[in-house]
Formats: sequence, structure tokens, C-alpha cells
Amino acid sequence: MSFNGEMMITMETVAAAAGVSTSTVSHVINKTRKVHPDTERAVLDAIERVGYSPNHLARALAGAPTRTVGVAISALSNHYFATVVQAIEAECAASGLMMLLADTHEDSDYELKVVQALHERRVDGILIAPTADPQHRALDYLRDKGVPTVLVDRYVGTTFDQVGVESRDAAQTLVSHVIGLGHRRIAFVSGVAGLSTTTERLEGYRLALEAARIKFDPALVRSGESRIEPACEAVKHLLSLDTPPTALVTGNNLMTIGSMQALRAAGLIVPKDISLVGFDDFDWAEVFSPRLTVMAQPVDELGTKAVRLLTRRIANPSARRQTVRLAPTLRIRDSAGAA
Repeated sequence: MSFNGEMMITMETVAAAAGVSTSTVSHVINKTRKVHPDTERAVLDAIERVGYSPNHLARALAGAPTRTVGVAISALSNHYFATVVQAIEAECAASGLMMLLADTHEDSDYELKVVQALHERRVDGILIAPTADPQHRALDYLRDKGVPTVLVDRYVGTTFDQVGVESRDAAQTLVSHVIGLGHRRIAFVSGVAGLSTTTERLEGYRLALEAARIKFDPALVRSGESRIEPACEAVKHLLSLDTPPTALVTGNNLMTIGSMQALRAAGLIVPKDISLVGFDDFDWAEVFSPRLTVMAQPVDELGTKAVRLLTRRIANPSARRQTVRLAPTLRIRDSAGAA
């Protein structure tokens, strides 16, 4: 049988060249059963000799680096993560690495499947923005398999290298800016429970209130689940309070959009009727009317640092674990006005 004028190299071809059965070749390639070292070497030599599934696969099977990096991030549903992935891809390209991207969809069950699939494809390491899985199944899998791993954006314990943004201080700064404009009735639309970013930003909100001697009111905190529609519903609830807020602080860009939808539906004008600030800058925040005041996260630096931490971990698996916290930038525009 031929393909483009050349003989098609199959598993049977390798088996014949190695003098073993096709099933033995399959076990060597897929590592589904232990094979005697001499037999495994004969199969690998045959793969190299006949050119089965090009030579770099044979080298990968022999344990050499594949020069590929797996990325497990919910990139399609969140513009922030999509931008982080762009920075990761650029740094990978500059380092001579290929990137395999798998979207976790913020689903912990699917996250585990994604991580297993990337590992089975023999990536040299994995970058992951972990979901809010309380059991940390994907992270436990990566730890147990000894896969070089860096956590991106979200912190979980100290088992892995991790890089993210200083969320607590940033949230405190953002809320303090609103307080400085005279607001005292300030609502907070928080993200998915169980994520470090959600916890830290809520802490920053409370610290800002405490510093200004404003009593914390739990009725002014609603979860927007880090998504547009739940955030819209959260803001509708906040506006229905007997004493509604005069300012809104949102925990991410998607919840900022959801909040804007709710305010528009209520006929409120920003910042004339209510002020709005949030985390994450995005392409049209500067040109939107009013221009949005945001805490901008250093996405390019985040992606670059994540790849560099991972290549360091791959090169030196016993290196000391690093936790890196990057400083975001408060960008004051027009969406927050005097109370």
C-alpha cells in the first residue's frame, strides 16, 4: 500500500522489523503493559529505523523532551484568559515550544479529563488555571504523576509553582478609590466561590471598608459566579434593596458586563446615578461611554512569567517552589463619580 508515492509505515511494519507481535509494539507505544527492556529497545530501534510516526515520536517514547507545553485554561468564555493565553503562546514560540491548548470550561470533571489527555500526549509540562474543585483532583493527578506544573492566576497551597496577581491589595485600592469619592453604600459582585481570586478580592473589599470605618453589610455582597448572566441577576437584586448601593465593584470583566446590562435595564446612567468599577481591563473599556475605571491585570507579564517558571521547573524538577504575585494597575477613567 502506498501514500503519496511512499510505502505507508504501519505498526505491522514496525513489528516485522523488530521481530515481535503487533500487540507488543502497541504496548510499547501506549505503555499499556510492561515490556521486557530488551524487547522495548528493539521496538524503539525499529520505530527509528523504519520512520514510523516520525522520528520525534520515537524519541518521545524513549523519554526525550517533546518541546510541547499543555495549557488547561477556560480561555473561550473569558476574554481575560484568552489574552493570557496569547501571551503564553508568544513566550512559548520565543522559547521554541509548541503549545497545546485545552479549554476546561470551568468544569472540574472536565478539567481532570483535560489534564489526563495532555499528560497522555506526553507534554513536557502543564500550565493550568485550576477550577474551584474542592477535591483538587486535577492537581492531585499532576502531583502524583510528577508532571512539571505551574498554576496560573489562581493560587492553591504550595505544592506547585504559581503566578498570579496581588488581588487582595488591588481590591482594597479599587474600593478605597470609590470611598474617596464619597460613597458609603458600596456593593461587591463576587466571583466563583472557592477560587483564591474570589476570596482575596472579597477580603480586599472588607479591608477597605474597615479602613474607612464603614460597617460591612452582607446584603451588599452578591455572587456573580464570574459570568455575565448571574452578575446581571445579582445587580438586579442589589438594586431592589430598600437602600440600594450608590456604587458597584465587580470581581472580573464578565461580571462588569453583566452589571452594565442590569443598570441599563433599570434605566440608570453611569456614573450620574450609580458608579461602577471592576477588575480587568479589556479592549473597549477605554472607548466605552463612560470610560470604565478598572484594576488592570498585567496579562502579558503573567503569561510570560508562567512559561518561564515552567521551563525552569522542567529543567530542574527539584528547584525550590516559587509563588509570584504581580502588581495590577488602577486605571481611573469616568465610570466612578462623586456620591
